[in-house]
Parts: sequence; C-alpha cells; structure tokens
Amino acid sequence: QVQLVESGGGSVQTGGSLRLSCAVSGRSLSGYAMGWFRQAPGKEREFLAVIAWSNGITSYADSVKGRFTISRDNAMNLVYLQMNRLIPEDTAVYYCAAGPTYLATMSRQYDYWGQGTQVTVSS
Repeated sequence: QVQLVESGGGSVQTGGSLRLSCAVSGRSLSGYAMGWFRQAPGKEREFLAVIAWSNGITSYADSVKGRFTISRDNAMNLVYLQMNRLIPEDTAVYYCAAGPTYLATMSRQYDYWGQGTQVTVSS
C-alpha cells in the first residue's frame, strides 16, 4: 500500500507560481512512476507530468511543458510540482498518483491516488 498526501494548493493571480508537494508513505517506490494529474469541473482527469522514482527521468504533457516542473526528493519521500506562469485554465483539483508502469501517462495506469489539492488562478 502507498499513501499519498498533496499540499500547496491555493489561489493565485495570472502569472503567479505555486509549488505542490506530495508526501509519500508506505511501501518502497522502487520501480514506480509518480505522476501529477488535474481535473477541472466537468472535464476528464488530465495527465500533467511523471517522474520515474528510480532514475528521475521525467515526461510532460504538451499543455504544461516549459511551465511546470516535476521533481522528487528520495530521502524525504516527497514529489513536487513547480508551476510557473499560471493561467486561469490551470484552475483545477491537482492529484498526485503512484503506479508501477514506467513513465505512465494514463490515469488507469496508476494504482494509488492522493485526495487532491485545489488550485485556483484568477485573471
């Protein structure tokens, strides 16, 4: 079992930045992918970024490439999502997820999910 707890959401104005954190506990994450997703009201859950826990390799959705950065702290069992140049379209609930598929980009490939944290970007 893996437990994930997100934090760091909030309200910002267009152009602002936020850093989300995901605290991980439970089983070893060796071989796991850690992903960030978001879901806006009335929309499907959207893949944003993924990092391989073992080697730190990353992959991003085109919609956030160049603005968002995923990273991890193996010693502290934390995963981060640094979000810069935020726009109102980034408003959503953001989720951290863990799964066994290398650099997975689909939500069904993830077994464990956090409760989500709200991000609101105003114009």
